[in-house]
Amino acid sequence: MNPERLFALPPRDPKTKLVNVVIDTPRGSRNKFKYDAALGVFKLGRILPEGHYFPYDFGSVPGTTAEDGDALDVMVMMDEPAFTGCLVQVRLIGVITGRQTEKGETITNDRLLAVPVTKSNKPALRSIGELGPAKLEHLQHFFVSYNQAMGRTFKPGRPQGPRAAEKKLERAIRKAKSA
Repeated sequence: MNPERLFALPPRDPKTKLVNVVIDTPRGSRNKFKYDAALGVFKLGRILPEGHYFPYDFGSVPGTTAEDGDALDVMVMMDEPAFTGCLVQVRLIGVITGRQTEKGETITNDRLLAVPVTKSNKPALRSIGELGPAKLEHLQHFFVSYNQAMGRTFKPGRPQGPRAAEKKLERAIRKAKSA
């Protein structure tokens, strides 16, 4: 695996138009991994407190820059975990909007939600509205408690559907190209 090549990928697959997501932290993990460009490897960024774990695979879209300056965050909703550095092609189903505050500074830090798509696995979900209120509340709570464990506050906003997620993706692609 060459992580530098992964992050040089386009945000979308040119043939299928699916969104490329590089997984940094697998579902069920307490370990949060982050790509270190200077070293060319994924490294352990932090260990979540006992009882906290990632409910789904977490990664980012190469070739994007979000409001927080990092690549756009994506929670990929799969039943089984992938692995760190795995490329997953997804369809966006929505976005959990949020405002994150750290050391008195508040930024927008939205998290896109997506489902994997393969030739033989067509996702059942098409929109965040199909998740149901309990699952959506669980995801919002994860982001609140995850940030709280790191000394930040996260206030979720109104969940938005696939069109809003696509707009955020397009904005993050433009921002990365202009940098």
